[in-house]
Amino acid sequence: MVKPVNKSVSIFRNFLIWIALLWTGWIQAQESRIYVVNDIIFEGLSYYNPQTVRAGLGIKKGDIIRIPGNKTAEIVKKLWNTREFEDVQLYYQILDDDKVNLIIVVREVPRLSKLEIKGIPRGRAKTFIKELKADKGRFHVNSVFLNRVERTIKDYYVNKGYLKVKVRPEIKKDSAGKAEVTVYVDKGPRVRIDRITFEGNESVKAGKLRRKMKKTKRVNPLRFWKNSKFIRDNYEEDKKLVEEFYRSKGFRNAYIISDSVYWVSPDRLAIDIKLQEGRKYYFRNIDFVGNTVYSDEMLAKILGIKKGDVYNGKLLNERIANPQKPDAVNLTNLYQNNGYLFSRITPVEVAVEGDSIDFEIRIYEGKVAYFNNITVSGNDRTKDYVILREVRTLPGAKYSRDLVVRTVRELAQLGYFNPENILPEFRNVDPVNGLVDINWKVEEGGASQIQLQAGYGGPGRFLGTLALSLNNFALSDILKKKAWNPIPMGEGQRLTISANFSFLYRSYRFGFTEPWLGGKKPQALSVDFYQSKNYLPKADSYYERDPDKYFMITGVSTGLGKRLKWPDDYFQLYQSLSYQRYRLQNYAVYSVGSIFGFDTGVTNNLTYNLIISRPSSGPNPIFPTEKSDFTLSMKFTPPYSLFDKRDFDQLKYYPEYQDEDGNPDYAKINQEKFRWLEYYKIKFSGTWYNRIYDKLVLRTKTEFGMMGRYSKKREIPPFERFYVGGDMPMGFMMDSRDMIPLRGYSYEALNREALSGQVKGGILYNKFSLELRYPLTLKPQASIYVLAFAEGANTYSDARQYNPFALKRSAGVGIRIFMQMFGLLGIDFGYGFDPVYDEFGRPYIPRWRTSFILNQQL
Repeated sequence: MVKPVNKSVSIFRNFLIWIALLWTGWIQAQESRIYVVNDIIFEGLSYYNPQTVRAGLGIKKGDIIRIPGNKTAEIVKKLWNTREFEDVQLYYQILDDDKVNLIIVVREVPRLSKLEIKGIPRGRAKTFIKELKADKGRFHVNSVFLNRVERTIKDYYVNKGYLKVKVRPEIKKDSAGKAEVTVYVDKGPRVRIDRITFEGNESVKAGKLRRKMKKTKRVNPLRFWKNSKFIRDNYEEDKKLVEEFYRSKGFRNAYIISDSVYWVSPDRLAIDIKLQEGRKYYFRNIDFVGNTVYSDEMLAKILGIKKGDVYNGKLLNERIANPQKPDAVNLTNLYQNNGYLFSRITPVEVAVEGDSIDFEIRIYEGKVAYFNNITVSGNDRTKDYVILREVRTLPGAKYSRDLVVRTVRELAQLGYFNPENILPEFRNVDPVNGLVDINWKVEEGGASQIQLQAGYGGPGRFLGTLALSLNNFALSDILKKKAWNPIPMGEGQRLTISANFSFLYRSYRFGFTEPWLGGKKPQALSVDFYQSKNYLPKADSYYERDPDKYFMITGVSTGLGKRLKWPDDYFQLYQSLSYQRYRLQNYAVYSVGSIFGFDTGVTNNLTYNLIISRPSSGPNPIFPTEKSDFTLSMKFTPPYSLFDKRDFDQLKYYPEYQDEDGNPDYAKINQEKFRWLEYYKIKFSGTWYNRIYDKLVLRTKTEFGMMGRYSKKREIPPFERFYVGGDMPMGFMMDSRDMIPLRGYSYEALNREALSGQVKGGILYNKFSLELRYPLTLKPQASIYVLAFAEGANTYSDARQYNPFALKRSAGVGIRIFMQMFGLLGIDFGYGFDPVYDEFGRPYIPRWRTSFILNQQL
């Protein structure tokens, strides 16, 4: 047990000091007299400089002092209040010329030399010491420090359910004035809640009331994911939830009369709650007072509460204003989205008769407000105009809360700022003139990324990517020396330079996007150049590439995107032209052949691309919690069959397409058939985000894709097809195929034909996925969330085989970490339920499979 600090020395020690002072001429004052301070002398100081301590006393040489008096008492009090000393004594020596020397004898509180915590795991003990910042010599071993140690340890274990935790510190001092502290911890048993009972609940079953208590749960072996523990603060919150639930069911006067928490065994608690339900009430008359802009009928429609509905005070308040959902449909937003910033809406009970309540909704509309001065702050790199062009709260425009909320989302979607710290600051709010200034406060994030991507799709198919992505580049500053710090930033342009590689694959890409072409309208101009080269392995060694067998793609594309105003201003349109040149050189797998129908030749792919999207999810782009994203993309080649009337099935009869023996040379025929690709391709994806509870979010996603042909005389080409499975990086560009990740299945196994062994894609696919997400942290340095998923997908090589319900299904768990410098990192553990085929055409069930995700969304 720690002994309390003794504020007085022993009687024997005082006696010896008094004798010594008399012998040397030092005496304590017996009468109150005025003296001049000649000197202030300290004894017993080890760590502190006497001048430093003297400066805090409020007295110095030459000051006039009365002894005894209040001044001497204040000196002792100040020294005690520093908590740096465990003993303080003041003496004085009177000199012949009415001067006095003040002698202050102190004993310093010992400094901490070592802190050791026993009785708990070593790792947890080190964590406590780190949290306490208990460095050697940094802390005094006094009651304040010991209480802090005890409180830190107890709070941690009480929150873990160890309500009987005991913490006992022991101090061992040495002759140098230092102390070693050993803290003994006895956690005791983990205390659980055995039962929660209710009394007086005549209208609501006890089970329903227990479910409303979100953080206080009784022991239930089926609820393994959440411990049953008692935390006082959580319990108090849950009692309020029980009362709120009653009031939402019409029991306006329901309340908890009493409750008790008591022990039923050494490691079990019981909770008894006594309720008073009272009468069940109903809404009767609801009148609107003070409204001139909107009619009673319109306001009643928005309110959505009718005469005879069960009384629900929480619902009534939410229909008037809901701070948790700033874009909800309610009366406050109705007014504030139409300029009435200064409006106030107050529900007032005007009559209670029997079980019925009459309300007046009293409305003060105020003057229409307009945005005045719009400014930005906190942007160290991003230029003001780049932010202001995304801001929808324009000077002179009528005030609208929806525009404020929308601006938060638009700024977050840029990716330049921390989404959690984008704040509109209302300044100079002037109700008389109807004006309001808004300053948009932002916090710069890492707009540039070093992207590392990786994936694995079978033996020899490990792929990696090294890329530099500058999402806030400044092209106009490229020739300015001062702007290179380390690179020109701040104009919102995107520059990407990337390289994909494996021992069989190489690709390079350069892309540039100007999001505001001309600077006046949100029209994005993009240019993209890329080249990829895929080698085949040698016949006698799979892990060595054959330099004479490759497939190379060279491509260029340019596009123009713009925001639309119809059907609403969330819609975006992107159009582009792209050209790709495919060159095959002896590209045929040993014993399998070429999946393209020919192994040497050139193919050209000229396409017009159209993408219509409606991204409205947010507000945090890393962890969206609401709304949805939709994308419809279409790709069309020119209809060459309108001009080229050749029947490619008849080419086998032409001598130039026959071998030396007069047999059809199908490689030459296919090369001619696919010299210029002809097809169309349509894809759709829809994603919805719904907050289930608190921060728990459900992401629902559906995808569909198809390829078609203009003429029956033209075959759908073997390029550009859909490949389901695996976790191939987005940069993988072999034959421009679409990679549709499916966790729990490998890329090659899911697309391999059972008879030929070739890995071929399909012309149709669909995918459905459900994903529960919960964030661990959304801090600017790193956003982390965990997830559980269930998904299914499949691809089809023939439209007649299409069955949207014949899916390859999987489920599992994962984690995502987003860091500004590296993008999205993650790992998933997926379990595949349905059989696939190996290279010999034999079916097998894949079971568990690990997927690594680096800067790729699944």
